[in-house]
Amino acid sequence: MNSYAWVLEPDESYEVLNNKHDTGYKYLLSVKRVFVQLLKSFVKQSWVNDIDEDNVENINKSFILNDFKGKEADLVYKIKINEQEIFFYVLMELQSTVDFQMPYRLLQYMMEIWRVVLHDTETKHGPLVTKRKEFKLPNIIPCVLYSGARKWTVPLNFKDTLAGIERFDHHALDFQYILIDISSYNQNELLEIGNLVSAIFYMDQKPLEKAFYDRLKDMLSLLKNLSTSDYDLFKTWLKNIMTKGMNKKETEVIEIILYEKETEQMIYSLEGVILKAIQEGKAEGKAEGKLDEKMNIAKKLMDTGILNLEQISEVTGLSIEELRKL
Repeated sequence: MNSYAWVLEPDESYEVLNNKHDTGYKYLLSVKRVFVQLLKSFVKQSWVNDIDEDNVENINKSFILNDFKGKEADLVYKIKINEQEIFFYVLMELQSTVDFQMPYRLLQYMMEIWRVVLHDTETKHGPLVTKRKEFKLPNIIPCVLYSGARKWTVPLNFKDTLAGIERFDHHALDFQYILIDISSYNQNELLEIGNLVSAIFYMDQKPLEKAFYDRLKDMLSLLKNLSTSDYDLFKTWLKNIMTKGMNKKETEVIEIILYEKETEQMIYSLEGVILKAIQEGKAEGKAEGKLDEKMNIAKKLMDTGILNLEQISEVTGLSIEELRKL
């Protein structure tokens, strides 16, 4: 390894994101142990096992282009693996759309990182250090964290976005980014992983609204096993992300998680609220089912033309107004 370390100074003009979704994930993954947890749980590469949290450094610097500020978030980590320093660039694409220019944008961000590394290294160690034969640019591992509901169909290899690659394959610029697609993971797989990151992914999968209580019910055992520090981070993320657009009942559930001090009491309270919500949901479903059945009967009677609206109303229990809408 080189006798000097690569330099990447923090950005004093670093901006705080306005988008709550971006802020929530950036807040979580800015915690070193959570970032390491993400890699070890969701990146299936042998070198992941060699990562030691003590050798991980969060670089407080953003490389997001002006056109995409407020639309996505990024993180830069420097990790020493087997005495070799490597930069991890994580781009959080937390929009619902799939961006086919992602590989190109990643290349732009990587080029900017190398430019800043060269500049900072020359500033700290002198202008000649980067011109030496033994100097090499640091390796950058680009990663994309995607939370959209649509399947990610963008090529993972940069060269697959280039025209004429069949003829000039050996001369084409190429790199492969790591994709972590939140919606692609099986729910049982996430519950089995059973850590903070998998809990966040489980709750953030789309569509959540139709299965909110069922998912939370499945997560109770997972929440019990989280450490105090991880549980506190989970609550912070939940407060930032999940409360937006919730109905009164769902907000009540979130408030139990946020403000119940004792974990066991929180679990007990949640179980009661969730059970009640599921029972009410089933009752509403039955009521809707009966109404649909009445509507179908009314339609058939109206089609025959034998009975008038008053008679059909008496048979089905539907009001004259409801029948007129049919």
